[in-house]
Amino acid sequence: MEETWSRAVRGLADVLDFLNPREDSSAQAVAAAEAATADTLLPDEREFQHAAKTNNLDTMERLFRNNVNINAVNILKRTALHFAVAGNHVSAVDFLLHHKARVDIADKHGLSAIHLAAWSGNLDIMLMLIKAGADQKAKNKEGLNVLHFAAQNNNVRIVDYFIQDLNLLELNKPDEKGRKPFLLAAEMGHVEMINELISLKLFTTEKDKEGNSALHLAAKNGHSEVVEVLLDQWEEINELNQNGETPFYLAVEGGHQKCADLLLEAGSDINISNKHSSNALHIATQNGHAPLVTFLITKNIDLHTQCQQNNSPLHLAVLKNNVPVVSSLIDANHDLNLLNQSHQTPLHLAADLGNVEVMELLLKAGCDLTIVDKQGKTALTIASRSNHALVVDMIIKAERYYIWKQKHCQNVDLPNDNIYFKQDHSLQTKQIRSSLWNLAYNQLKIREWTKLAQFWNFTDEQIKAIEEQWTGKKSYKEHGHRMLLIWLHGVLMAGQNPIKHLYEDLVRGGFQQIAEKIRAENNVGTESKKCAVS
Repeated sequence: MEETWSRAVRGLADVLDFLNPREDSSAQAVAAAEAATADTLLPDEREFQHAAKTNNLDTMERLFRNNVNINAVNILKRTALHFAVAGNHVSAVDFLLHHKARVDIADKHGLSAIHLAAWSGNLDIMLMLIKAGADQKAKNKEGLNVLHFAAQNNNVRIVDYFIQDLNLLELNKPDEKGRKPFLLAAEMGHVEMINELISLKLFTTEKDKEGNSALHLAAKNGHSEVVEVLLDQWEEINELNQNGETPFYLAVEGGHQKCADLLLEAGSDINISNKHSSNALHIATQNGHAPLVTFLITKNIDLHTQCQQNNSPLHLAVLKNNVPVVSSLIDANHDLNLLNQSHQTPLHLAADLGNVEVMELLLKAGCDLTIVDKQGKTALTIASRSNHALVVDMIIKAERYYIWKQKHCQNVDLPNDNIYFKQDHSLQTKQIRSSLWNLAYNQLKIREWTKLAQFWNFTDEQIKAIEEQWTGKKSYKEHGHRMLLIWLHGVLMAGQNPIKHLYEDLVRGGFQQIAEKIRAENNVGTESKKCAVS
């Protein structure tokens, strides 16, 4: 009961203490909990309340003969009757009422015994309380009456008793949040209660103070069976709450695909945005619901609507570093180069965050590497100034690869699976990578790596980006090593023999002695076919 109560009465968290003891039932824990809530009670009164909570009639009888105050309240203004009713202890309740326990005492939240009986659904106890004079129309401080509590906890017999037997239709009124019992039943997902309220003609399309209808609340909480029932009664399926959200939007926001599918089949508009210009795809991406993103894409949602700050779904996926969602959006042909408020593409954001996996996807998809933001920065500049060396190297590899591809392989459809821009750790290239490390750290002198880079047509911006990472006076060794690995990537993408290529270029670049060492260390093979990706 404690868990369910917590979901139903969100504003009354500390009411839970008297409904059931905590899961930790050790004597020490129980004693501590009781001491915290009973410091206004005398020892006999505290013992009496505990006896009512545990349905210990012998103790209750003994303490009553000792003239204990059976209506004593603890620090939360709860009496023994509260505990007996909450525990569904019919005999304890009967004992208390027989000895004239007051039924009208409300705790600090305005919760009286009749509310607890409605919540627990015990009609026998309810009848006993009413016979003893309990106020049938009593409300707690949130404006909840017995009908609200019964609807929240799916107690159909209680609702039937008050509506059909007592004909108290005036109980069907909004609480302080503007929610009638029908809305509360929908929020909690009680199909049986929803059907009963419909049969009692207590169905309503009215909204609460936040503009949410029963359909909004059921969809938001993923109650697909309730949504199905409500759709048979509903006319305006695209109603907006105060945030401009439809039931469909709320279903997606909560990650409830079944509800979203039902609403779409019933005619929900998939592309309605809320007051922040966010549509269902934005919120699914924002919340990381990858299956829902795929679902929305298959339902042809608008991929390119931009929300606040002009962020597209792809921008949001990059910001969340959600690789599966980024991949889904790219596969759906999302525009890779949309600009947000800062004139940044998704690639700019990935570069700033250093998201290697996301960057790999964007680079392989062929995004525009030349776009500058409002400050005139490319993604390469942003990555270098953010000290993301791995990302810097990836962007330079991509820049050089796409220039080579445009020049040499315009009419060749290279398999995308064989294209990569991340660091190479393969066994096939281990020997050449070792040679390049030795070349950078033991053979090239300061500024010689830049001479080689210029010979290989590295741009000034690319060289500057590599140099941005400063690790001390010998940074040039690391810079040279990174440049050589970038060069190696290009050679491999072109399907060329790296050892042979390196030897010949070192000779042409004026590094004859180093070239001979390279040849001595490695067997120079035959150049392979151009325009083939290894």
